[in-house]
Amino acid sequence: MVGWRRAWTLPYRGLGPSSSSFSRLPIASSSSQGGTEPRPVPLSYKLLDGEAASPPLVFLHGLFGSKTNFNSIAKALAQQTGRRVLTVDARNHGESPHSPDMSYEAMSQDLQDLLPQLGLVPCVLIGHSMGGRTAMLLALQRPELVERLIAVDISPVETTSSSNFPSYVTAMRAVDMANEVSLSGARKLADERLRSVIQSTSMRQFLLTNLVEVDGRFVWRLNLDALDKHWDKILDFPARQETYSGPTLFLRGGNSQFLLPSHYPEIRRLFPRAQMQTVPNASHWVHSDRPQDFMAAVRGFLA
Repeated sequence: MVGWRRAWTLPYRGLGPSSSSFSRLPIASSSSQGGTEPRPVPLSYKLLDGEAASPPLVFLHGLFGSKTNFNSIAKALAQQTGRRVLTVDARNHGESPHSPDMSYEAMSQDLQDLLPQLGLVPCVLIGHSMGGRTAMLLALQRPELVERLIAVDISPVETTSSSNFPSYVTAMRAVDMANEVSLSGARKLADERLRSVIQSTSMRQFLLTNLVEVDGRFVWRLNLDALDKHWDKILDFPARQETYSGPTLFLRGGNSQFLLPSHYPEIRRLFPRAQMQTVPNASHWVHSDRPQDFMAAVRGFLA
């Protein structure tokens, strides 16, 4: 029987724990230890039980998302594969702490601390969009932690498809919730305010999942300041010379422009065993648009 075994954050490296019920907005220091590495933050996560004999599946969500994006898929794959499945909130997202540092190096360091503590290495890293780039960097930096890698609709090459994202943050920061008395009312007002900038109803609804009540106030649980200051880091991939020689799958949405054939040479330079696969009739959010096809692709890659 599948059940959630843990749904909490780890206190470590001198940082206090964060409540997974999101009673406050946790803040983490951005100072580096010895000035050489980003200081990890205690990520919020959920872990599904499974057999320890097989490498666990670790899901990393994309920009503006959270670990709940993969709830249904995580449960289904745990049942179908018998493996342990971990979903994680990235720093400045979901129930994980806020930090001024929003680099991929910092997000990779968070996982380098968390995964060994949970006994989940080597693992199968499955990252969507921003989470896919975090997964790629972790595999390049610490290949011994990654049994195989799946990058979902993202590449190690900067694209222009995400150029609207900074305008989303600007619109979210302009929403004033001061006079609202209910979460539903606050989300309705925010939806009206965002409509002039974001025409897509599904995108607005996705962003509104980040509007929460904290200490009697309605706030965005995303660290919008950190996102706004670090678009250059978020929308590109760090220059790397090392390679990851493990099995790698780049899974593309057929209707998306985030992962293009022109990116394949750089992909194969960094990931020489990379396979390319397209999910037809899927946008950038492949797992949301075509969940059954997405899970079939994951299972096929694990076989």
